[in-house]
Amino acid sequence: MKMETPQRLQPRGTEPVANEVSLALEKRLRAETQGEVRFDAGSRGRYATDASIYQVMPVGVLVPKSEADVRTAIDIARELRVPVLPRGGGTSQCGQTVGAALVIDHTKYLRRVLDVDATNRTVTVEPGIVLDHLNAQLKPHGLWFPVDVSTAAQATLGGMAGNNSCGSRSIAYGNMVHNVLGASAWLSDGSQVDFGPMAQAGASARAIGEYVRDLALSHREEIEQHWPKVLRRVAGYNLDIFHNQNERPYTGDGSVNLAHLLIGSEGTLACTRTLTLALAELPRAKVLGVVNFPTFHAAMDAAQHIVKLGPTAVELVDRTMIELSLSNPAFRPTIETALIGKPAAILLVEFAGGDKAGLLPKLADLAALMGDLGLKGSVVEMADDAMQKNLWEVRKAGLNIMMSLKGDGKPVSFIEDCAVPLEHLAEYTDALTEVFARHGSRGTWYAHASVGTLHVRPILDMRRDGAQRMRAIAEEAAALVRRYKGAYSGEHGDGLCRGEWIEWQFGPALNDAFRAIKERLDPIGLFNPGKIIDPPRMDDGSLFRFAPPQSPQPYRTIELKPVLDWSAWDVQNDPVTEETTAPGTGGDTTGGFAKAVEMCNNNGHCRKFDAGTMCPSYRVTRDETHLTRGRANTLRLALSGQLGPDAFTGETVREAMELCVGCKGCKRDCPTGVDMSRMKTEWLAHYKRRHGHTLKDKFIARLPDYAPQAARWAAVLNLRDRVPALARLSQRVLGITAKRPLPQWRTDTFWRAPESRRGATMEATLAAARAGQPAAVLFVDTFNASFETENALAALRVLQRAGCTVHVLDKGDRGGHHCCGRTFLAGGMVDEARARLSALVGALAPFADAGVPVVGLEPSCLLTLRDEALALGLGEPARKVAAQALLFEEYLARETKAGRLALSLKGVDQPILLHGHCHQKAFGAVEPVMQVLRLIPGAKPQLIESSCCGMAGSFGYDEKHYEVSMAMAEQSLLPALRQQPDAIVVADGTSCRHQVAHGAQREAVHVARLLESLLPSGNAA
Repeated sequence: MKMETPQRLQPRGTEPVANEVSLALEKRLRAETQGEVRFDAGSRGRYATDASIYQVMPVGVLVPKSEADVRTAIDIARELRVPVLPRGGGTSQCGQTVGAALVIDHTKYLRRVLDVDATNRTVTVEPGIVLDHLNAQLKPHGLWFPVDVSTAAQATLGGMAGNNSCGSRSIAYGNMVHNVLGASAWLSDGSQVDFGPMAQAGASARAIGEYVRDLALSHREEIEQHWPKVLRRVAGYNLDIFHNQNERPYTGDGSVNLAHLLIGSEGTLACTRTLTLALAELPRAKVLGVVNFPTFHAAMDAAQHIVKLGPTAVELVDRTMIELSLSNPAFRPTIETALIGKPAAILLVEFAGGDKAGLLPKLADLAALMGDLGLKGSVVEMADDAMQKNLWEVRKAGLNIMMSLKGDGKPVSFIEDCAVPLEHLAEYTDALTEVFARHGSRGTWYAHASVGTLHVRPILDMRRDGAQRMRAIAEEAAALVRRYKGAYSGEHGDGLCRGEWIEWQFGPALNDAFRAIKERLDPIGLFNPGKIIDPPRMDDGSLFRFAPPQSPQPYRTIELKPVLDWSAWDVQNDPVTEETTAPGTGGDTTGGFAKAVEMCNNNGHCRKFDAGTMCPSYRVTRDETHLTRGRANTLRLALSGQLGPDAFTGETVREAMELCVGCKGCKRDCPTGVDMSRMKTEWLAHYKRRHGHTLKDKFIARLPDYAPQAARWAAVLNLRDRVPALARLSQRVLGITAKRPLPQWRTDTFWRAPESRRGATMEATLAAARAGQPAAVLFVDTFNASFETENALAALRVLQRAGCTVHVLDKGDRGGHHCCGRTFLAGGMVDEARARLSALVGALAPFADAGVPVVGLEPSCLLTLRDEALALGLGEPARKVAAQALLFEEYLARETKAGRLALSLKGVDQPILLHGHCHQKAFGAVEPVMQVLRLIPGAKPQLIESSCCGMAGSFGYDEKHYEVSMAMAEQSLLPALRQQPDAIVVADGTSCRHQVAHGAQREAVHVARLLESLLPSGNAA
């Protein structure tokens, strides 16, 4: 019987699928799977990019809830002849995870650990599990999966397998391919095959193995001649598992494991169902030596000598990354601990072993070696675990830190991980630097120096002439790689930017062998077409995220007059000096807003779940829509007209922004500085201008205006929480959930308290400051003035008892509070916020001019002076006020440390738990709270490692947001409180305290109240 030849799909995976086919695919997926089916323009656009320069719109997206959903989707796609693209975190550097295909996102549901065999040190997992999450579950067993990529907080094991990821410690543990023991996968014909040791293979796997073995035997001479002989080689398919060319054998006993065929295949051969991995014992101790080098060449040349000392990692950080780290408030304190003077580069040299004492001589050996190389005194020794961890976090963020350059010129990934033998590393980097210079650019570097892999990105403007320069640089870099017998693709794979170089690297015969492997496993070309086999040109402008003018559909932005000042982003930069033009000269039709949005390079750092704030809504929903990256992509697509006319103020963007709580976590945590909170304010102003404000918008925004009058009716207004019918009415009329009590109105507000007028006069405060005495102006916000009088009174008393002359800011003869405009900003009423802030800045300006600190209690209000006030066009007075604006605890910590203030406090014997307000975290203002708490005798404060509490101002009061709000609190805050029921809970945010009271039935106090309660009776007011 004659076998029918399978009919192949379109080869490149970049051509759009017919609309009727797309509709049929969507209909069948909805009917036949339980997964989330997303074919709308916004969802497709959010999956059209990864961390590369490319953008290809997918046919649709499936988020499967079970492996049955995946299997069914493959069957449906095969019948309809639609390509399939398996996807993990979507952080690929080379365009592996974009294509005109059905994208199957495994990360939301298919992320289980299926089996842990601690005795044999193996684990079986689903492909969507994130590396850090896996290692967290392995830690109690004393084990870890040691392929520690820099994106461990967001990289999935399936994606790492598809990419053959490596990690900083590959010199000790090898690449992904060296640590995978087995893989179960679906082929394009729907069959499930278990890939593992060939000696134990079933019939299907053995037949595949024998076919590939015969290919390897027939191409033995070409393999020996053309295969790179380095550890870092991830191009093409692993044909050499039958004739090893790697520095490190694929298996310990030299046997063949067929799972290695799938590793590095970029989802082009099969769709992974499960992975079985080899584990390693957790290192019990580590030490780190940071070597400071006067020149980049010296660092590169030293690597070949340092590896002889037996380190587990040798990582480069160049001057550009050092400078960018120093300019980022999240990284500056850490990077400063590693520097001696102003080095041109540093190498992080790690040693691991059984105990720290046994490792310290390794640091001495390193210092001695550097002395022999003429660099005596160049090593910073780090034995402290916390210091090491912090520095590695900065190093991990390296690639993304480098992307934080403003202007259209960005470091572009396309030759960044070429690998060359260590003895040629210095020569190669020198030669490549000359190549960049010839083409009017320069590179930003960091490297896995231990294995000769360089992360180098020349700065190119891909909106203009970047494609031509990229091609020219790639050709010259390829020649250098060949001269030094290296690998053109050493870590980040082929994808769209290096697929065409596979034949150059291996020759036509081996390229044909790769094609034969693809056709044997995927004869119809179903999986991720256009990668590895039949790839497009790397410089095909139609595939770029920012398509150049000569493209059929060049990238352009809409006309938009922003309400905030984005001019700092509206610049151009010099690719060699990195100097930028003056603000407002970048040619952005949106005044810099679009360029600020475009700072997102899709690195996916916002997908992390570790310590930090970003991104609280994603932590709950695990939905790309509610991710900082997802929101930035949605904004970019709307601002560039790719979602249709008026999309910027349409429903697609509204849905993406709906759960943004304005926490500002991304402002601090995002390596490229995407500030989604400010972007939401900008968007909301335009959206509300078009659609109008709701009654709830006005009710919340104008709270500062009506609060003084409302206080007189406190007893009546508080009936809302005592009469269920009134709570239900507020939900029906205003959309304020009936499930949560509101802040209680009171008649004894701060401004009615006699002490509110006991502060010093303006003249006395300025005089004290001129005399060099401690002085401050206390800014009492709406919330603490109207609802929690005790906090403001406590702050005033504590400051006065500490020896500070305090003036309480009010509206003069009228009395009452100034407003920071925060509630108006949250409602998109930017003009009204500007008016309030202008008045506040005007009242504070005389104090700021005299250098008098402005002290506030509510983080969201005080920090508005350091953030939004600078974006509202209030000029130099706002900048001066911002420079003096400090939270109560920041001021107290600074002044007590300097000896200008002194507090006598009673001790405590209870534990103290601190929950940091999101804005405190964003501005690095949590540590001062800890410093102040440590002033308390006997206190051992603990910081709750939490993201947003879920309230975020009025967010948690919204009927539509209540469940999400509570889910945010349950992520870490509420469980931490339940674990220590007797602890004193400190939270400086008004909304945070309300969430604690509602969710944990516990009282949380402002640090000012705690300090006041501990003042000795003789000092009490």
